[in-house]
Amino acid sequence: MSAAAQAPWIAAQLRTLLAQRGHAWLLHGASGLGQYTLGLSLAQAWLCERPTADGACGQCESCHAVEVRTHADLAVLMPETVLLELGWPLDEKSQKDIDDKKRKPSKEIRVEAMRDAVEFAQRTSARGRGKAVLVYPAERMNHITANTLLKTLEEPPGDVRFVLASEASHQLLPTIRSRCLAHTMVWPQGADAQAWLQEQGVAATAAPGLLRAAGGRPEDALRLKAAGRDPKTWAQLPKAVARGEVAVLGDWSPAEAIDALQKLCHDLLAVACGAEPRFFERGDLPKAGSVAALTAWSRELAQEARTAEHPFNAGLLLESLVSRARAALAAPVNSRLQPSP
Repeated sequence: MSAAAQAPWIAAQLRTLLAQRGHAWLLHGASGLGQYTLGLSLAQAWLCERPTADGACGQCESCHAVEVRTHADLAVLMPETVLLELGWPLDEKSQKDIDDKKRKPSKEIRVEAMRDAVEFAQRTSARGRGKAVLVYPAERMNHITANTLLKTLEEPPGDVRFVLASEASHQLLPTIRSRCLAHTMVWPQGADAQAWLQEQGVAATAAPGLLRAAGGRPEDALRLKAAGRDPKTWAQLPKAVARGEVAVLGDWSPAEAIDALQKLCHDLLAVACGAEPRFFERGDLPKAGSVAALTAWSRELAQEARTAEHPFNAGLLLESLVSRARAALAAPVNSRLQPSP
């Protein structure tokens, strides 16, 4: 990925990282800030035949091999669901098993893939510029997978470098974190993020609202657009939920609905504590009385999020979510929301 194709805040961070030495980096921060983009750009620059201080040249055979997902010296470790989403190929056996419906794509980084990466790290570089391993999202490693990686991080081969990209680095083993140089992702300025969104095809009128809905995270805003969300509907959501209108979430998946309600709950608690809302305009929020009820609702939503991808009945779950939201919003001051039966 050439520097010209990058968001300016990603390009600036890439220059900073390339100017430093290290065999393993941990890029961490909130979702939607570009961990994957920066991690891949860093790996591509390491492998580039004509790198500059700004990153990879984007023109050489090595850069082309990264772009078409065939570079022999780049190992990409991701859950199979993420590999498929981002256009990376699965190994032949895994692809056949999934095609034959013997199993579903894994949502974790499989230990078999990590073992292959460890073996890859010990091989001689195919193109003579060393090797790179990209792990994303790094928090999707289970305990066995993480410990397999840890052994290689502790005693790394001389010509391999690692970049771990995470949106929940607190979930990583402390020993993994301690073996990496940490880099906290930079939050872009609002004007820069809006300009970038417009370059990606988001209308100028929609960019501020989508960015607001994403809490200032530009890649999350782009995902909202791809999912068909629009600022007007987003702004109407809080008061529609307060009225008990399930239809406002009618075309949302359970996971998307829970995420939206968590953002609403966050903003209502922020306002109740005297802070500014992050995801909605203050005027779009309904009145909410009880902080205790909102806190209990927040805990319920966190519990629901753990099983959101496997609901027994999506329609009934949405009805239940809206019902509980309405109860939390209507709870009088100093009351507590009763737990779900």
